[in-house]
Amino acid sequence: MAALNTHQQTLAAIAALTATGNLSELKSALNNGLDAGLTINEVKESLVQLYAYCGFPRSLNGMSTLMTVLAERKYKNIKDLEGKDATPVKDSNKYQSGKHNLQQLTGVEEKGPKTGVNAFVPVIDVFLKEHLFADIFNRDVLNYRQREFITISALAAMPGVEPQLKAHLLMGKNTGITDTQLTDLANVIEINAGRTQANILRRLIDKPELPVVQFDMMVRISEIEILPEYLEEYKRILQEESSQSVKIEPGVISILPMYQKENPMQFRLLEIYASAAAYQSHLQSAHFKHYKTTTLKMVKTLKLVDMATLDPETIEFIFEKLK
Repeated sequence: MAALNTHQQTLAAIAALTATGNLSELKSALNNGLDAGLTINEVKESLVQLYAYCGFPRSLNGMSTLMTVLAERKYKNIKDLEGKDATPVKDSNKYQSGKHNLQQLTGVEEKGPKTGVNAFVPVIDVFLKEHLFADIFNRDVLNYRQREFITISALAAMPGVEPQLKAHLLMGKNTGITDTQLTDLANVIEINAGRTQANILRRLIDKPELPVVQFDMMVRISEIEILPEYLEEYKRILQEESSQSVKIEPGVISILPMYQKENPMQFRLLEIYASAAAYQSHLQSAHFKHYKTTTLKMVKTLKLVDMATLDPETIEFIFEKLK
Protein backbone atom coordinates (compact mmCIF):
# COMPACT_ATOMS: atom_id res chain seq x y z
CA MET A 1 0.00 0.00 0.00
CA ALA A 2 1.69 3.22 -1.14
CA ALA A 3 -0.41 6.40 -1.13
CA LEU A 4 -3.43 7.21 1.02
CA ASN A 5 -6.78 5.87 -0.12
CA THR A 6 -10.02 7.78 0.34
CA HIS A 7 -10.78 6.04 3.66
CA GLN A 8 -7.42 7.12 5.06
CA GLN A 9 -7.65 10.69 3.75
CA THR A 10 -11.04 11.24 5.33
CA LEU A 11 -10.02 9.50 8.57
CA ALA A 12 -6.96 11.77 8.78
CA ALA A 13 -9.13 14.85 8.24
CA ILE A 14 -11.59 13.72 10.93
CA ALA A 15 -8.77 13.17 13.42
CA ALA A 16 -7.05 16.49 12.64
CA LEU A 17 -10.23 18.56 12.81
CA THR A 18 -11.39 16.89 16.03
CA ALA A 19 -7.99 17.51 17.62
CA THR A 20 -8.05 21.20 16.70
CA GLY A 21 -11.71 21.72 17.59
CA ASN A 22 -12.74 22.86 14.10
CA LEU A 23 -16.31 21.56 14.29
CA SER A 24 -17.75 23.27 11.21
CA GLU A 25 -15.14 21.68 8.95
CA LEU A 26 -15.35 18.42 10.93
CA LYS A 27 -18.99 18.16 9.93
CA SER A 28 -17.98 18.20 6.25
CA ALA A 29 -15.17 15.71 6.88
CA LEU A 30 -17.55 13.30 8.64
CA ASN A 31 -19.94 13.46 5.71
CA ASN A 32 -17.05 12.83 3.32
CA GLY A 33 -15.84 9.88 5.38
CA LEU A 34 -19.26 8.26 5.54
CA ASP A 35 -19.74 8.86 1.81
CA ALA A 36 -16.38 7.16 1.22
CA GLY A 37 -17.53 4.04 3.08
CA LEU A 38 -16.25 4.49 6.62
CA THR A 39 -18.61 2.68 8.97
CA ILE A 40 -20.34 4.47 11.82
CA ASN A 41 -18.52 2.29 14.35
CA GLU A 42 -15.12 3.01 12.77
CA VAL A 43 -15.74 6.74 13.15
CA LYS A 44 -17.06 6.30 16.70
CA GLU A 45 -14.02 4.25 17.65
CA SER A 46 -11.70 6.90 16.21
CA LEU A 47 -13.36 9.62 18.27
CA VAL A 48 -13.19 7.49 21.42
CA GLN A 49 -9.47 6.93 20.96
CA LEU A 50 -8.81 10.60 20.32
CA TYR A 51 -9.80 11.59 23.86
CA ALA A 52 -6.50 10.08 25.02
CA TYR A 53 -4.58 12.47 22.75
CA CYS A 54 -6.62 15.69 22.51
CA GLY A 55 -8.73 15.45 25.68
CA PHE A 56 -12.33 14.62 26.56
CA PRO A 57 -13.81 18.04 25.58
CA ARG A 58 -12.73 17.84 21.93
CA SER A 59 -13.46 14.12 21.70
CA LEU A 60 -16.97 14.66 23.07
CA ASN A 61 -17.52 17.62 20.74
CA GLY A 62 -16.52 15.36 17.86
CA MET A 63 -19.04 12.75 18.97
CA SER A 64 -21.79 15.36 19.24
CA THR A 65 -20.95 16.55 15.72
CA LEU A 66 -21.15 12.95 14.48
CA MET A 67 -24.58 12.58 16.09
CA THR A 68 -25.77 15.70 14.26
CA VAL A 69 -24.36 14.48 10.95
CA LEU A 70 -25.98 11.05 11.30
CA ALA A 71 -29.35 12.59 12.18
CA GLU A 72 -29.20 14.86 9.11
CA ARG A 73 -28.19 11.97 6.86
CA LYS A 74 -31.00 9.81 8.20
CA TYR A 75 -33.47 12.63 7.50
CA LYS A 76 -32.19 12.64 3.90
CA ASN A 77 -32.69 8.84 3.73
CA ILE A 78 -28.94 8.19 3.50
CA LYS A 79 -28.19 4.73 4.85
CA ASP A 80 -24.73 4.42 6.37
CA LEU A 81 -23.00 1.17 7.27
CA GLU A 82 -23.13 0.48 11.00
CA GLY A 83 -20.05 -1.76 10.97
CA LYS A 84 -19.00 -4.37 13.47
CA ASP A 85 -19.13 -3.86 17.22
CA ALA A 86 -16.03 -4.36 19.33
CA THR A 87 -15.55 -7.86 20.67
CA PRO A 88 -15.67 -7.85 24.50
CA VAL A 89 -12.13 -7.68 25.90
CA LYS A 90 -11.27 -10.07 28.70
CA ASP A 91 -7.90 -9.32 30.28
CA SER A 92 -6.84 -10.95 33.53
CA ASN A 93 -3.85 -8.57 33.66
CA LYS A 94 -4.47 -5.33 31.80
CA TYR A 95 -1.07 -3.89 32.68
CA GLN A 96 0.77 -6.80 31.08
CA SER A 97 -1.58 -6.73 28.07
CA GLY A 98 -0.93 -3.04 27.55
CA LYS A 99 2.80 -3.53 28.02
CA HIS A 100 2.77 -6.28 25.40
CA ASN A 101 0.82 -4.11 22.94
CA LEU A 102 3.17 -1.17 23.44
CA GLN A 103 6.21 -3.36 22.87
CA GLN A 104 4.66 -4.56 19.62
CA LEU A 105 4.15 -0.97 18.52
CA THR A 106 7.62 0.25 19.45
CA GLY A 107 9.50 -2.91 18.55
CA VAL A 108 11.46 -2.48 21.78
CA GLU A 109 11.25 -4.80 24.78
CA GLU A 110 10.77 -2.93 28.02
CA LYS A 111 13.41 -3.95 30.52
CA GLY A 112 14.80 -2.66 33.79
CA PRO A 113 13.45 0.08 36.07
CA LYS A 114 11.14 2.85 34.90
CA THR A 115 12.75 5.97 33.51
CA GLY A 116 11.72 9.51 32.64
CA VAL A 117 8.12 10.55 33.22
CA ASN A 118 7.07 6.98 34.06
CA ALA A 119 9.55 6.96 36.94
CA PHE A 120 8.70 10.51 38.01
CA VAL A 121 4.92 9.82 38.06
CA PRO A 122 4.52 6.01 38.15
CA VAL A 123 0.72 6.16 38.00
CA ILE A 124 0.87 7.62 34.46
CA ASP A 125 2.65 4.44 33.35
CA VAL A 126 -0.24 2.42 34.77
CA PHE A 127 -2.87 4.58 33.07
CA LEU A 128 -1.09 4.44 29.71
CA LYS A 129 -0.67 0.69 29.72
CA GLU A 130 -3.91 -0.42 31.39
CA HIS A 131 -6.26 2.02 29.72
CA LEU A 132 -4.84 3.40 26.47
CA PHE A 133 -2.79 0.43 25.27
CA ALA A 134 -5.03 -2.26 26.80
CA ASP A 135 -8.64 -1.06 27.16
CA ILE A 136 -8.59 0.94 23.90
CA PHE A 137 -6.00 -0.76 21.70
CA ASN A 138 -7.45 -4.23 22.40
CA ARG A 139 -10.78 -3.22 20.87
CA ASP A 140 -10.87 -4.82 17.44
CA VAL A 141 -12.97 -2.31 15.49
CA LEU A 142 -9.70 -0.74 14.33
CA ASN A 143 -6.33 -2.44 13.86
CA TYR A 144 -3.02 -1.12 15.16
CA ARG A 145 -2.08 0.55 11.88
CA GLN A 146 -5.40 2.42 11.73
CA ARG A 147 -5.07 3.49 15.37
CA GLU A 148 -1.54 4.80 14.87
CA PHE A 149 -2.62 6.59 11.69
CA ILE A 150 -5.40 8.35 13.63
CA THR A 151 -2.99 9.25 16.43
CA ILE A 152 -0.36 10.63 14.04
CA SER A 153 -3.02 12.68 12.22
CA ALA A 154 -4.23 14.24 15.46
CA LEU A 155 -0.75 14.97 16.84
CA ALA A 156 0.41 16.42 13.51
CA ALA A 157 -2.47 18.91 13.63
CA MET A 158 -1.78 20.01 17.23
CA PRO A 159 0.96 22.52 18.14
CA GLY A 160 3.36 21.72 20.98
CA VAL A 161 3.39 17.91 20.81
CA GLU A 162 6.36 17.26 18.55
CA PRO A 163 8.07 14.70 20.88
CA GLN A 164 4.91 12.58 20.99
CA LEU A 165 4.44 12.89 17.22
CA LYS A 166 8.01 11.72 16.68
CA ALA A 167 7.45 8.68 18.90
CA HIS A 168 4.22 7.71 17.17
CA LEU A 169 5.78 8.09 13.72
CA LEU A 170 8.15 5.27 14.68
CA MET A 171 5.24 3.20 16.00
CA GLY A 172 3.23 3.91 12.86
CA LYS A 173 6.04 2.74 10.61
CA ASN A 174 6.30 -0.45 12.68
CA THR A 175 2.63 -1.12 11.91
CA GLY A 176 3.18 -0.70 8.15
CA ILE A 177 2.54 3.00 7.51
CA THR A 178 4.86 4.03 4.67
CA ASP A 179 6.89 7.19 4.05
CA THR A 180 4.78 7.83 0.94
CA GLN A 181 1.61 7.71 3.01
CA LEU A 182 3.10 10.10 5.58
CA THR A 183 4.05 12.49 2.79
CA ASP A 184 0.45 12.41 1.57
CA LEU A 185 -0.71 12.85 5.16
CA ALA A 186 1.28 16.09 5.41
CA ASN A 187 -0.81 17.44 2.53
CA VAL A 188 -4.02 16.48 4.36
CA ILE A 189 -2.74 18.20 7.51
CA GLU A 190 -1.92 21.33 5.52
CA ILE A 191 -5.49 21.52 4.21
CA ASN A 192 -7.06 20.98 7.62
CA ALA A 193 -4.60 22.51 10.08
CA GLY A 194 -2.34 24.79 8.05
CA ARG A 195 1.09 24.72 6.45
CA THR A 196 2.98 25.43 9.68
CA GLN A 197 1.68 22.21 11.26
CA ALA A 198 2.20 20.25 8.05
CA ASN A 199 5.82 21.41 7.95
CA ILE A 200 6.46 19.91 11.39
CA LEU A 201 5.42 16.52 10.03
CA ARG A 202 7.47 17.05 6.85
CA ARG A 203 10.55 17.86 8.89
CA LEU A 204 10.17 14.75 11.06
CA ILE A 205 9.93 12.48 8.01
CA ASP A 206 12.87 14.21 6.29
CA LYS A 207 10.82 15.88 3.57
CA PRO A 208 11.33 19.47 2.38
CA GLU A 209 9.30 22.07 4.23
CA LEU A 210 7.16 24.39 2.13
CA PRO A 211 7.30 28.18 2.57
CA VAL A 212 4.57 29.49 4.85
CA VAL A 213 4.35 32.72 2.88
CA GLN A 214 3.25 31.66 -0.60
CA PHE A 215 3.93 33.46 -3.88
CA ASP A 216 0.25 34.24 -4.40
CA MET A 217 -0.47 35.39 -0.86
CA MET A 218 -3.29 37.95 -0.84
CA VAL A 219 -3.24 41.17 1.17
CA ARG A 220 -6.28 43.41 1.00
CA ILE A 221 -7.75 46.40 2.77
CA SER A 222 -11.54 46.47 2.68
CA GLU A 223 -13.04 49.95 3.06
CA ILE A 224 -16.63 49.70 4.26
CA GLU A 225 -19.18 52.35 5.20
CA ILE A 226 -22.18 51.17 7.23
CA LEU A 227 -25.63 52.75 7.43
CA PRO A 228 -26.00 54.30 10.91
CA GLU A 229 -29.16 52.38 11.87
CA TYR A 230 -27.32 49.06 11.46
CA LEU A 231 -24.07 49.99 13.20
CA GLU A 232 -24.29 47.87 16.36
CA GLU A 233 -25.76 44.86 14.57
CA TYR A 234 -23.05 45.04 11.91
CA LYS A 235 -20.27 45.24 14.50
CA ARG A 236 -21.56 42.10 16.19
CA ILE A 237 -21.83 40.10 12.96
CA LEU A 238 -18.43 41.28 11.70
CA GLN A 239 -16.72 40.41 14.96
CA GLU A 240 -18.18 36.90 14.92
CA GLU A 241 -17.26 36.28 11.27
CA SER A 242 -13.70 37.61 11.47
CA SER A 243 -13.00 35.69 14.67
CA GLN A 244 -14.31 32.42 13.26
CA SER A 245 -12.38 32.83 10.03
CA VAL A 246 -9.03 33.28 11.75
CA LYS A 247 -9.65 30.56 14.32
CA ILE A 248 -10.80 27.73 12.06
CA GLU A 249 -9.50 28.48 8.55
CA PRO A 250 -5.81 27.56 8.18
CA GLY A 251 -5.45 29.80 5.12
CA VAL A 252 -6.82 32.94 6.78
CA ILE A 253 -3.85 34.70 8.34
CA SER A 254 -5.69 37.86 9.31
CA ILE A 255 -9.07 39.51 9.18
CA LEU A 256 -8.51 42.47 11.47
CA PRO A 257 -11.63 44.69 11.67
CA MET A 258 -11.19 48.37 12.66
CA TYR A 259 -13.29 51.52 12.60
CA GLN A 260 -12.43 55.19 12.53
CA LYS A 261 -12.65 56.93 15.89
CA GLU A 262 -13.93 60.17 14.31
CA ASN A 263 -16.47 58.33 12.13
CA PRO A 264 -17.54 54.94 13.56
CA MET A 265 -19.51 54.11 10.40
CA GLN A 266 -16.22 53.83 8.48
CA PHE A 267 -14.67 50.35 8.82
CA ARG A 268 -11.33 49.04 7.55
CA LEU A 269 -10.46 45.34 7.40
CA LEU A 270 -6.87 44.15 7.05
CA GLU A 271 -7.28 40.81 5.27
CA ILE A 272 -4.34 38.46 4.65
CA TYR A 273 -4.84 35.08 2.97
CA ALA A 274 -2.07 32.50 2.60
CA SER A 275 -2.89 32.04 -1.08
CA ALA A 276 -5.49 32.71 -3.72
CA ALA A 277 -6.88 29.23 -3.08
CA ALA A 278 -7.24 30.02 0.63
CA TYR A 279 -9.23 33.13 -0.27
CA GLN A 280 -11.54 31.16 -2.55
CA SER A 281 -12.03 28.60 0.20
CA HIS A 282 -12.90 31.41 2.62
CA LEU A 283 -15.59 32.68 0.23
CA GLN A 284 -17.23 29.25 0.34
CA SER A 285 -17.20 28.96 4.14
CA ALA A 286 -20.54 28.92 5.94
CA HIS A 287 -19.61 31.80 8.26
CA PHE A 288 -18.60 34.10 5.38
CA LYS A 289 -21.79 33.33 3.45
CA HIS A 290 -23.80 34.13 6.59
CA TYR A 291 -21.92 37.42 7.01
CA LYS A 292 -22.41 38.36 3.36
CA THR A 293 -26.14 37.66 3.22
CA THR A 294 -27.04 39.23 6.57
CA THR A 295 -25.02 42.44 6.16
CA LEU A 296 -25.79 43.19 2.52
CA LYS A 297 -28.54 45.66 3.46
CA MET A 298 -26.29 47.33 6.06
CA VAL A 299 -23.46 48.35 3.73
CA LYS A 300 -23.62 51.83 2.17
CA THR A 301 -20.31 51.61 0.28
CA LEU A 302 -17.66 48.93 -0.23
CA LYS A 303 -14.21 49.24 -1.77
CA LEU A 304 -11.67 46.39 -1.96
CA VAL A 305 -8.07 47.56 -2.21
CA ASP A 306 -5.58 44.85 -3.11
CA MET A 307 -2.10 45.54 -1.74
CA ALA A 308 1.45 44.35 -2.45
CA THR A 309 3.84 43.72 0.46
CA LEU A 310 7.37 45.11 0.54
CA ASP A 311 8.64 42.46 2.97
CA PRO A 312 6.53 39.28 2.83
CA GLU A 313 9.07 37.25 4.80
CA THR A 314 8.42 39.34 7.92
CA ILE A 315 4.67 38.70 7.93
CA GLU A 316 4.89 35.41 9.80
CA PHE A 317 6.62 37.20 12.73
CA ILE A 318 4.22 40.12 13.05
CA PHE A 319 1.42 38.44 14.97
CA GLU A 320 3.80 36.28 17.05
CA LYS A 321 4.67 39.38 19.08
CA LEU A 322 1.14 39.44 20.46
CA LYS A 323 1.87 36.17 22.25
